[in-house]
Amino acid sequence: MYSGISPVQTEQPAQQQPEKVSYEPQPKSKKEPVGHLANELITLSSHAAQLMLQSHLVHLNFEGGNFFGVHEFTKEQYKKHQKQLDRLGELTRSLDYLMPMCSKGLMGAYKKFAHIQAYEGPAMLITYYENLEAFGMCAKNVAKLAAKMEAYDIENYCGELIEDCFTAAWMCKATLRNS
Repeated sequence: MYSGISPVQTEQPAQQQPEKVSYEPQPKSKKEPVGHLANELITLSSHAAQLMLQSHLVHLNFEGGNFFGVHEFTKEQYKKHQKQLDRLGELTRSLDYLMPMCSKGLMGAYKKFAHIQAYEGPAMLITYYENLEAFGMCAKNVAKLAAKMEAYDIENYCGELIEDCFTAAWMCKATLRNS
């Protein structure tokens, strides 16, 4: 049966050149400013991921007279940290850099994270708020770097992170003052 289309095409379709995409999440040199900024965002992402897990574990394990308040607060916090991780990953990808592919790689990007050493409620909250403050300070450094590079989207988001971190740290401290 004849369909009206010649079985032999006379013209070759134009072939597109594949778009060059970076598959290397690490900068080629420390002089590469975009790579340095991407690495700093990956470090912030690692911190957010560790805070997400830590706040979730505090949510599950906290016991004390102010249980309900801490339980609700930490539930809001681990959800917030999940959104922070997602947004930081998106900002990293917007620079054409990849995020680490596994938890070992992600968690290893920030090695100074303080882990909770005891099940006592105040000890949990102290470690958590110290990590929040460290995250806020890291976000300040990334905001400065982003401002230098005129990456205003990253600078503005870091401002939001700074506010969230120090507000949550203040709430933890206020809870501890009443314990």
